[in-house]
Amino acid sequence: MLVLAGIVLCGTVSIDPAAVNNPAQSAIVHGAKGAGVVRGQILLNRAHFSSGEIDGSFGTNLQKAVTAFQSERKLPVSGAIDAVTWEALNGDAAPALIPYTLTDEDVAGPFLPIPADVKAQAQMPALGYTSALEMLGEKFHSSPQLLQSLNPGADFSKAGQQLMAPNTVVMTPPVAGRLVVSKNESSVRAYDSGGKLLAFYSATIGSEHDPLPIGEWKIRGVARHPKFHYNPDLFWDAKTTDGKATLPAGPNNPVGMVWIDLSKEHYGIHGTPEPGKIGHTESHGCIRLTNWDALELAAMVKPGTPATFQE
Repeated sequence: MLVLAGIVLCGTVSIDPAAVNNPAQSAIVHGAKGAGVVRGQILLNRAHFSSGEIDGSFGTNLQKAVTAFQSERKLPVSGAIDAVTWEALNGDAAPALIPYTLTDEDVAGPFLPIPADVKAQAQMPALGYTSALEMLGEKFHSSPQLLQSLNPGADFSKAGQQLMAPNTVVMTPPVAGRLVVSKNESSVRAYDSGGKLLAFYSATIGSEHDPLPIGEWKIRGVARHPKFHYNPDLFWDAKTTDGKATLPAGPNNPVGMVWIDLSKEHYGIHGTPEPGKIGHTESHGCIRLTNWDALELAAMVKPGTPATFQE
């Protein structure tokens, strides 16, 4: 185990919230872990430069988000959170972590396991969260493991439990004039009509079997809390025993909490039940974001918004 600055408790590394909230940070680079990375991820998230799930680990997604932030803010582009980048990020004076008390609603559930079989999923009333901890991870744009590291010993199933959690509540950016989806960068960028970058999202884009359809497309509409119409004929890796099925809505639905429909048939920008895999796995041709990033983007687009798909 790579030990961060903190205390190892039952296999989980404790991260000091005070260290995350301290604006005096050293430069951090790809491969770094710990409180500084958590702070950087939160502040970038608040600035609408998303590296996906906040997890305290400086990986490729974070490096790309940092690079995009530096380029947009006219900073030296290093891909590292260096002194000048910290200065720009710390212009957001809000605390990176805030106290949060679990409510009765947070822990009420129902929390049910999601079966692997498509037919069994179709019989469920909803594809909801499997635990209060999973729900809180989505609420705070974080990996469940990070919340545990910030709150060692906390009971995430108990109303009244005091937590420290990422401060991710910010205003949605204005309406986007266009989107750019980049295969090589594994990203979705939203620009205003004047070309200013409004938001950057780490994404999972296409695969060898279902490559990104390069070209010019448009947004046709947005469906929140969508059902998923599973057709095995459209999936190269479908089981031979699979049949067509309609899967209920929910955060663990295959397209997550929102579907942004594109003018390319069968293609869309959508959420995911596995936010930790964004940017690290393949998709079935569509553009996959975390649920929270997909919901934010959905609020920025409208029918007719152009979307450029590029290498």
